[in-house]
Amino acid sequence: MGKIPKKTLEDLEYYEVLRQCADFAITPLGKQACLSLQPKTAIKELLEDLKAVSEYHASFDNENRIPNHGFDPLISIFSLLSVENSVLDISVFRIIAANTEITNTLLIFFLKFKIYYPTLHSYTDNLYVDKEIKKTIDAVIDRFGEVRDNASESLYQIRKQIQQLRSKISSSFNKALSQCQSAEYLDDIRESVVENRRVLAVKAMHRRKVKGAIMGSSKTGSIVFMEPEATHAQNRELQNLLFEEGEEIKKILSVLTDYFRPHLSYLKLQHEFLLSIDMVFAKARYAQEIGGVLPLIDLTDRRIEYKAAFHPLLLQSNRLEDKTTYPQDILLHPEKRIVVISGPNAGGKSITLKTVGLLQLMLQSGLLVPVHENSKATLFNQILTDIGDNQSIENHLSTYSYRLKNMKYFLRKCNTDTLFLIDEFGTGSDPELGGALAEVILEDFYSREAFGIITTHYSNLKVLANELPAMVNANMQFDNKTLEPIFKLMMGEAGSSFTFEVAQKNGLPFSLINRAKKKIERSKVRFDATIAKLQKERSQMIKTGESLKVKETKAAAEGDKMEEINAKLKTKLVSYQELFDHNQRMILLGNKVNDIAERFFENNKKRPLISELLRTIESENSKRKRKSSAIFKKERELKKQLDESVKKELEVVRKEKKKEKKKKATPTPPKIKLKVGDSVRMFDGRSVGTIDSIEKQKAIVNYGIFTTQVSLDLLELVEVGK
Repeated sequence: MGKIPKKTLEDLEYYEVLRQCADFAITPLGKQACLSLQPKTAIKELLEDLKAVSEYHASFDNENRIPNHGFDPLISIFSLLSVENSVLDISVFRIIAANTEITNTLLIFFLKFKIYYPTLHSYTDNLYVDKEIKKTIDAVIDRFGEVRDNASESLYQIRKQIQQLRSKISSSFNKALSQCQSAEYLDDIRESVVENRRVLAVKAMHRRKVKGAIMGSSKTGSIVFMEPEATHAQNRELQNLLFEEGEEIKKILSVLTDYFRPHLSYLKLQHEFLLSIDMVFAKARYAQEIGGVLPLIDLTDRRIEYKAAFHPLLLQSNRLEDKTTYPQDILLHPEKRIVVISGPNAGGKSITLKTVGLLQLMLQSGLLVPVHENSKATLFNQILTDIGDNQSIENHLSTYSYRLKNMKYFLRKCNTDTLFLIDEFGTGSDPELGGALAEVILEDFYSREAFGIITTHYSNLKVLANELPAMVNANMQFDNKTLEPIFKLMMGEAGSSFTFEVAQKNGLPFSLINRAKKKIERSKVRFDATIAKLQKERSQMIKTGESLKVKETKAAAEGDKMEEINAKLKTKLVSYQELFDHNQRMILLGNKVNDIAERFFENNKKRPLISELLRTIESENSKRKRKSSAIFKKERELKKQLDESVKKELEVVRKEKKKEKKKKATPTPPKIKLKVGDSVRMFDGRSVGTIDSIEKQKAIVNYGIFTTQVSLDLLELVEVGK
C-alpha cells in the first residue's frame, strides 16, 4: 500500500487540522495520539475507524450518551511491572483500580447498546468485566490512598502498638508540661513543635532544671525547646515502630504487585481501549464543531461527489471573524476523472483544490468531513500535490525547476490509484513553451487513468480538457457586472481570466488596455471573449431558470388553491340548491295542508280531512319514488356512456399498436457510417463542420472558429470526406 508524502500533508495544512482535533481529547495521551495521526490506505481498518467516529458523533444527539472515559496513563508503569521484584506505588494501584472501573462501565454500556454502537462494541472484543482487580486493590488500599490496618496481621499489630505508644507519649508530655508550668519554668507560649515532635518552651535560665533533650532555641535565645526525658525515649521507640510499619507496607505492596504481574497483558489491552475511545471522542467532537459527516464510500464505483463541501480551516477562521464561507459542489468519476479549473485570480480556484485534498486526507485519517450527508467518496493509495511557490533556496532551484522536479516524481508515481492536485499548472516558464510541456504531462496523467484537479490560466489546457472525454473544464463564477468573485464552482465550462475587464475595473487607462489587446493574437482575444460571453450567458440562464422555477412553483400553488376553492364553491352551490328545492317543497306542502285545514274549520268534517291528508302524503311519496328512479336511470345511462367511451379508446389503442408493429416490421434503411474527414451537421442545425476524430460514439467536429464534441447519433452526413 502507498504512503502519503509529508509534502502533501504540509501543502494541504493537514497538521493544523490535527491540532484542532487534538484540542478535544480529554487525556494528554489522547492529544498526543491525535497529533501523530497519519492518513491510512488499509481499507478495512480505515472503514472501521470512520464507522466508530460516526457512531460516537451520533451519540451526541440521542439519549444513550456514552459514559465518561477519562483515564490516567500507565505506559511507564508497564515496563516497571515487567521487572521482577519491582514494587508499585500506592498511587499506581489507585489508577489501575480507577481505569478498571471506567473500562467495566464502558463494557457494560456497549454490551447493552450493541445495536446502536456495533463498531464501538467491537473495540471490547478482547476485554471482559473484571471485578477482582478493583476488589483486590480496595481490600488493601482505602479511598484516601492509605494501606488499610487489616491488610495484614503484622501491620494491624504494629499500628495498634503505635497508637498505644502515641497515647503514652501524649500522657507523658502533658504530665511534664503540668510540672514545669507549676514550677514556672515555661515561657508564655508553653509548648511548640520541632521536627514533628511536641517540645516544652523552657526559659533559658531554667534549662538545667528540666530533664530532657534540647531540640532547639528561639532567635533571641531566651527560649530553649526541650523534649521531656520520658517522651524522648518513647519517641525513639515510636520511630522504630514507624520503620517497621513502612517495611510491612512495602511487603504488602510487593505481594499486591506480584498479584498484578500476570494481569499485565490485560492492563495493556485496557489501556489501549481507553486511549482508542479518547481518540474517537476527539474526532467526533471535532466533527460536531465543523459539521462533519460520513459520506458514502464506494470502492467499486470510484467517485468523489462532494455536495456543499467546506474547507474546515477556512470555515473555522471565517466563523471567528463572522465571515461567510461558501460551500462547493465537486464531482470526479471514471468518466470525468480530471477537472481543469480556470477563471480569474482571487476567485477561489486554489481553495477549491485544497478543499478536495484536505477532505480526502481527513477521510483517510478516520475524520468526518464537512459535506452534505448525500455526498460520496472513495479512497486513494497516493495523494500528490504541487501547490504554491516552492522555490528551493537550499538547492538553488528556481520555482519552475522545483516544479519540474515535482512533475518528474508525479510521472514516476501516478497510476489509477492516485489523486493529484496541481495549482497554477505550467507556470514559471514561457507561456507557450511551458503550456505545451504542461499539456503533454497532463496527457500522460490522463493515459495512466489517474484522478486529479488542476488550476490554470493556459488556453491550451482548457482546449485539451474539452477534447478528451474523461477530462472536464470547470470555472469559478464571476459577477460580470461588479467583476467580483462568487466563489461558486461551475462544472462543464472553461473560465475566462477576465484580464482586461479586471484591469479596467482597477483603473488602468483604456489606451493601455487597447494597446495590450493589439499586441496579442486576435484569435486568442476572440477565444477569451467567447469564454467570457459563455460564462455571462450561463450565469444569466441560471438566474432566469431560478426565477422561472420560483414563478412555476408559485403558479402551481395558486392553481391548486383555485381548484380547492372551486371545488368548495361547487359543493356549496349543490347544497344550497338542494336546500332551496327542499324549502320549496315544504312551502307547497304547507300551503296544501293549510287549505285542507281551512276547509275543515268551515265544514267541521273529519272524514274529508283525513282522506285529503292521505292523498297529499301519497302524492308526495310517489314524487320521491319517481325522482329516485330518475336518478337511478340517469346514473345507469352515465355508466353505459362511460363503458362505450372506454371501448372506443381501447379500439384506438389497439389500432395504434397494430400500426407500430407494422412500422417495426418494415425494414429501416441502413445508417451511414461517419468517418474522419466527413462534412456533417446536426439534425436540428445549419452549421456544417468537419469530423476531426471519433472516439466512443462521439465525434470532435471542427466548425472553423471552434471545435465541439457531439454524439454520432445527432449528426447527419452532408458530404463524404476525401
